[in-house]
Amino acid sequence: MSRLEEYRRRRDEFFRNHPNSPLLPEQKERFKGLNYYPENPELRFVVELDRDAVSHDPVLLATTTGEPKEFIPAGKITVTIEGKPVSLVVYREVGRGRYFLPFRDATAGKETYPVGRYLDPQETPDGKLVVDFNYAYNPYCAYNDRWTCPIPPAENVVDVPIRAGEKSYPDYVSVQPFSFTIEGSEEQAP
Repeated sequence: MSRLEEYRRRRDEFFRNHPNSPLLPEQKERFKGLNYYPENPELRFVVELDRDAVSHDPVLLATTTGEPKEFIPAGKITVTIEGKPVSLVVYREVGRGRYFLPFRDATAGKETYPVGRYLDPQETPDGKLVVDFNYAYNPYCAYNDRWTCPIPPAENVVDVPIRAGEKSYPDYVSVQPFSFTIEGSEEQAP
């Protein structure tokens, strides 16, 4: 079993059985596993984090419930996907040091969660970042509406499809639909 397959197996186990699973009890009863793209080694990158490309002042990212959440821009990365350069801002969570990359690509709303997905880049000993989109995951609000999730900012909305990582979850449970705004156009989440 590959490292990615083991990660996905453990993630399914967490969703199915753990008390901190984002799924509601009735969703756990129906849970058959998360949906993923096949592993794509071309969407794994080891890149420099351009720390000088952003201000390091805290910023507020909009969330799915309207309560902004504070993050610190850590830098910008650039990767090539389908022959196109893609630049994304990487953040650090205030009070948690880990890197956080919220993004929305051309698959959003078609193959993946409409609001976007997340990735947690890992730092190498020499200070580079491992950005492996095969580990891209849905925010908890992709499963039901009891969660508050940061919305990827406009600078992390890209027009190329990133067909790696987690796909849409078909068993979304909502009391009320919500809307969100990216680049000035309002959209409805499921």
